[in-house]
Amino acid sequence: MNRKLIRPNLSELKDKLGISAKGGGEVMTPLPPATTSSGEPNPAVNPSAATAPQGLGSPRRKIAPPEQTNAESFYYLKQMQSKTPMVIVLQDDEKVRGVIEWYDKHCLKINRVKEPNVLVPKHNIKYIYKQEEEPRIRRSRTSKKEESAVSPEVDLAAYD
Repeated sequence: MNRKLIRPNLSELKDKLGISAKGGGEVMTPLPPATTSSGEPNPAVNPSAATAPQGLGSPRRKIAPPEQTNAESFYYLKQMQSKTPMVIVLQDDEKVRGVIEWYDKHCLKINRVKEPNVLVPKHNIKYIYKQEEEPRIRRSRTSKKEESAVSPEVDLAAYD
C-alpha cells in the first residue's frame, strides 16, 4: 500500500493570508470565524473557553508533560528481568525481602527464599530499594584497651 502525504502548498497559503513570499515579519495564525457552521459560538475564538485549542491567534504555550511516564513500569521490568533482590518497606515499617515476580496496577508479587511468596498491595508500600544498597551497621573499631581507658565524660544532646 502506497500512502501519500497530502500537504498544502505554502506559497498558496501565504498568498491567501496576504503575506509576501519573501517573508520579513512575524507570522501569526489567522483567527477562525466567530461562529461555527451551525451558528453556535466558536470555542476557538474565546481563549477562556475550556474547549478552546491552544495556539490559535496567540503566542504558543508549552505543552504540559504527560501524566504517565511509564518510569515505574520500566523500573519493575528491569528488576524482574535481572532478578534483583529487593527490600520493600511497608507503611508499618515491616521489611519484605525478595525478588519481584510480577506486578500490576495495584500490587507486587514477591518471591522469597525459605518463606512463602507474598502479594503486596502498592498502597501499603512506603518505599522500595535494592538489597545491595541496604545500609550496613558499622561497628566501632575501638579495641578493648581503648574501652578500658578512662575517658572524660561529655554531655551530648540526645536526639529523638
